[in-house]
Amino acid sequence: MKITGLSHLFKWENLHNWWLTKYCFAPLYVFDYLNRLCSAGTENKTVTPWDPPGLSLGNAACVFLTGCFLTSLPQEGKRNVLVTSALPYVNNVPHLGNIIGCVLSADVFARYGRLRGWNVLYVCGTDEYGTATENKAREEGLTAQQICDKYHAVHASIYQWFQVDFDFFGRTTTKKQTEIAQNIFWRLHERGFLLEDIVEQLRCEGTCPFCSYPEARGDQCDKCGKLINAVELREPTCKVCSQTPVVQSSKHLFLDLPKLEAELEQWLERSTGSGDWTANAKQITRSWVRDGLKPRCITRDLKWGTPVPHPDFSDKVFYVWFDAPIGYLSITANYTDQWEKWWKNPQQVELYNFMAKDNVPFHSVVFPCSLLGAQDNYTLVNHLVATEYLNYEDTKFSKSRGVGVFGDMAKDTGIPSDVWRFYLLYLRPEGQDSAFSWVDMATKNNSELLNNLGNFINRAGMFVSKFFESCVPAMALQQEDKRLLAQVGWELKQYINLMDRVKIRDALKCILNISRHGNQYIQVNEPWKKIKGDETDRQRSGTVTGVSVNVACLLSVMLQPYMPTVSQTIRRQLNAPPSVTGTLLQGTGNFVCSLPAGHHIGTVSPLFQKLESEQIESLKKRFGGQQVSTVVKVKREPSLMSTPSLPQPQLQSNLLSALYQGEKVRTLKGQKAEKTVIGAEVTKLLELKKQLSLAEGKDPEPVELCKRLQ
Repeated sequence: MKITGLSHLFKWENLHNWWLTKYCFAPLYVFDYLNRLCSAGTENKTVTPWDPPGLSLGNAACVFLTGCFLTSLPQEGKRNVLVTSALPYVNNVPHLGNIIGCVLSADVFARYGRLRGWNVLYVCGTDEYGTATENKAREEGLTAQQICDKYHAVHASIYQWFQVDFDFFGRTTTKKQTEIAQNIFWRLHERGFLLEDIVEQLRCEGTCPFCSYPEARGDQCDKCGKLINAVELREPTCKVCSQTPVVQSSKHLFLDLPKLEAELEQWLERSTGSGDWTANAKQITRSWVRDGLKPRCITRDLKWGTPVPHPDFSDKVFYVWFDAPIGYLSITANYTDQWEKWWKNPQQVELYNFMAKDNVPFHSVVFPCSLLGAQDNYTLVNHLVATEYLNYEDTKFSKSRGVGVFGDMAKDTGIPSDVWRFYLLYLRPEGQDSAFSWVDMATKNNSELLNNLGNFINRAGMFVSKFFESCVPAMALQQEDKRLLAQVGWELKQYINLMDRVKIRDALKCILNISRHGNQYIQVNEPWKKIKGDETDRQRSGTVTGVSVNVACLLSVMLQPYMPTVSQTIRRQLNAPPSVTGTLLQGTGNFVCSLPAGHHIGTVSPLFQKLESEQIESLKKRFGGQQVSTVVKVKREPSLMSTPSLPQPQLQSNLLSALYQGEKVRTLKGQKAEKTVIGAEVTKLLELKKQLSLAEGKDPEPVELCKRLQ
């Protein structure tokens, strides 16, 4: 197998029950090892199949690193769609609001685009430079690089569990990022779009001078979204020492937005007029332009960032909001050397940006101005899709207070990832803020999934199995059948129309409407009774059953962007031909029969389980606050810029062994295995963690803490 470029995604061919997913993210040090090989010019490095060290998975368990090395490029005559989701910041664990606002929404649309036959590339990655990373490194007693490595792996694992199907998931701490960001910088400099000025600055937090939010940062208020100079904060507090900071002067570089304003406004008129920009994205952008653009500082006095190549500013790095959006380009460049075919090809490529509303001005004003000023035929955003905020019950998510469900906690609830996806997408904050509620989640699961969608699909399949020996019966359509098919066809067209315009939440309702129509159709026609009647009744039972199972097949395809595992399960139970995923949503969306008379289906079983009130109350209490922090603070203060050495074979072996053993422990717990069995495996895991710590030159974690973290 030839490596033609680094991929953070690897396909795993072993098949134990806990790896039965399409992709699994490889352990972090394997990423970095391959990354360094590729960065050093070791392209076409041959990698041989290997067995996971420290774990016996049986004869069929050989793992092959066969990652995503077949790159996707724009194609003549096809709709080429480039999808990005705002790069999640690496210094924390994403909560449900972060997930629905960016990566999950983009994933649904990318999956839909593939079903429609579009040529889709979906890229994302962790945003790793900036002040927040330095602060997190101090907090945890690690280097900035170690913080990035740690939380990049955390993000990757979370998105893999949520079945987010990136074409490539990368990061911004790469050579490509430096090369591309510095190239854009020089092009702006050469064309006169950069200014120098003296800035009075603080590195602190304080009260926003515009909306009085008490935790505004020294560059932007997270509540009102306005950019702030740190000296404008009221009651500023130093992030490092918590004392009142001292104002210092420093020379910085600014992007001359006023000079680019006319060109920006012309582009905005074209893009917002022809593309699907959400209303909040348009409103936020208009307010920025209406107030008049001001030069924006693009440099910072930090160590951890992309270095400014100008000799007069060699002690500075790029400001994260100048640098981070360039990560879309560099991540694509790490995916394919032909990245410019996506990013310098506005005639052939449509760009969709997904984000929460607080990121809008950087994607609609600052980043486009950088690319317009560079004058290098860059692909600019055609469709800017922004969500409002998702809250938790009647408050906000807070990791420090233990309030809310964060991505790394969802899989420990026992609720399948598809159900999480469904509920988050059901309440996606498209036009206004929405709130996650445990009671509402249980209600939607039990009513919409179990009693509506699951009930219809299960009944349709069971009638075929029970009454027709698992063989789809012949269908003689009557007016009532045609009425149902007309309703289904209308909902299908609505679904396509809404999804084409990125109305993801509303399109989900079309799926549920179809299953509701199907349940009513079955209830009125009573095929379980007619099968016991005369020949006419039996034929009628067959028609109703055949129509129903074909509608169920359609639903399996419409569900694929939302609930990929459930979709696959339905198609497997119905033994649906692979072609259904490539035909039912093509063109204008006319409903066609995919399971003709005589088609044999597989074994049918229920798709969903009821969420009991006791379970929900327990989860509500668990995530209501006062959770134990899992951050271990250490006393040492290493240099922020130091970088771990290349992983040695023993270190890789220990890391992989701990990874597999941890997954084994989680699987046993999920299966409610005996405590003695789980205890024995936990003991092995603790020993592996100890060996890993020693191999990394760290102090082994206290045993009691390790036990709490399992």
